Amino acid sequence: MLILQDVSYTHPNREVLFSGINIIVNPHQKIALVGNNGTGKSTLLKLMSGVLPVSGGAVKTNSKTYYVPQIVGQYNNSTVAEALLVSDKVKAFNEILSGQANDDNLLALDDDWSIEERYYEALEHWKLEGIDLSQSMSTLSGGQKTRVLLAGIRIHQPEIVLLDEPSNHLDAESRELLYDYVRNTRNTLVVVSHDRALLNLLPTVYELSEKGITAYGGNYEFYEEQKKLEGEMLKLELQNREKALRKAKEIEREAVERQQKLDARGKKKQEKAGLPTILMNTFRDKAEKSTSKLKSVHAGKIEGLTQELSQLRSTLPATDKMKMDMEHSALHKGKTLIATRGINFGYEDQPLWTEPLSFEIVSGQRLAIQGSNGSGKTTLIKLILGELQPKEGTITKANFSSIYIDQDYSLIDNKLTVYQQAQEYNPGELQEHDVKIRLNRFLFGPEDWDKPCLALSGGEKMRLMLCMLTIGNQAPDMVLLDEPTNNLDLQNIRVLTDAINEYRGTLIVISHDRYFLEEIGVEETIFLR
Repeated sequence: MLILQDVSYTHPNREVLFSGINIIVNPHQKIALVGNNGTGKSTLLKLMSGVLPVSGGAVKTNSKTYYVPQIVGQYNNSTVAEALLVSDKVKAFNEILSGQANDDNLLALDDDWSIEERYYEALEHWKLEGIDLSQSMSTLSGGQKTRVLLAGIRIHQPEIVLLDEPSNHLDAESRELLYDYVRNTRNTLVVVSHDRALLNLLPTVYELSEKGITAYGGNYEFYEEQKKLEGEMLKLELQNREKALRKAKEIEREAVERQQKLDARGKKKQEKAGLPTILMNTFRDKAEKSTSKLKSVHAGKIEGLTQELSQLRSTLPATDKMKMDMEHSALHKGKTLIATRGINFGYEDQPLWTEPLSFEIVSGQRLAIQGSNGSGKTTLIKLILGELQPKEGTITKANFSSIYIDQDYSLIDNKLTVYQQAQEYNPGELQEHDVKIRLNRFLFGPEDWDKPCLALSGGEKMRLMLCMLTIGNQAPDMVLLDEPTNNLDLQNIRVLTDAINEYRGTLIVISHDRYFLEEIGVEETIFLR
């Protein structure tokens, strides 16, 4: 069992990330932890694992815990054994076998005589045969590094497993191994992920937000349905508040007009009666005070409704605030853009693919490119773009415009500010305030305009790319995306999905995210072997 009691975490700069977190994770329970970037999901996993100390409250468990962090290069100076936290045991085991059965080695091994056997079994299961314990993690690909750490589950045999974005960098085959583990394990699981196929395997969702932690009694699809219902209720509440505000303003206008008419009639009667000027001034002052008091009463009601409306609008999801507003591709649907006949590529005369590729890409098509790590997916993109030429076969290209958005959003110049980068895509038709209006629409407010692009997260860079396309106004004829959902939170994946579904040109996507590919309507797939 894992218990979090009134847990809080404060950054070293004294900024509170979250507080008052209470969770009970029961034995064998499987939980998905979701929330927007910046809410503290990864930090919460680190607190659960003991990697970070809590700032307040307590984390309690009497069970063995194993934590798999996101892979971001932090193990490049470690060996495989060090990354798996078994270097001391393995060293002691080998020294004992060589005859050095001293107290230090026996204490380090702790009677774990099957450590090496479990290691090789685990690596075989995760398709990592041939990787040595003394090998540097820097020599491995991102997918291999993730699988090495996942292999640690079999090696350490914990009761509680904490996984932070475990499917990042994994190809389709490795993802299936991960999904099988999640389906069949008896381990207690807490998983942070944006992989919705993985999240749907977990029967309980916890959402971490500014409000704290909220439990949803179902998998991710159930959670999405609940969030959709909450969104519809929010929109209905907005409509009711807007209606109430319009009504309050109308009542105020009618009341003031009615008061002014009464005052005008009274003034005429007073003038006909020939009252002295001093008395007339007294009546006029009373009328003005009466009108002012009336306006004040209604102004208070209107101010209250306006504040409530503003607060409700601030809780609208980002997807409801952003819209792709640009001209669609002018190419007629079905026009042949790319035709290949028996193409292959290679390095040092070694063909990249076991079978040459032949395919056509037509305007309006939605196509996925899939294959294991190292199968040449990015190489094929470069062949399509004309950046590389095939070593055999032919490629015929029509005249069309395209944009390639890689995993690192390399089209964004990290030396520029957000506003300067947006201006790079301005054809000169938009004034400064128009560019800033569009930046606002994609959640870049005045406080972000002078921020360097280097400081942006993956999700922010993706939103800036989408904003740049709207500033350019004319959509490219072809958009090519390389693993677009990697490193995006669920909110930004939804933003990207909605934007792609508004796009009417040709789409080519490298992705292992089946859920994402279904949502954007991919029709065909090129498999690389």
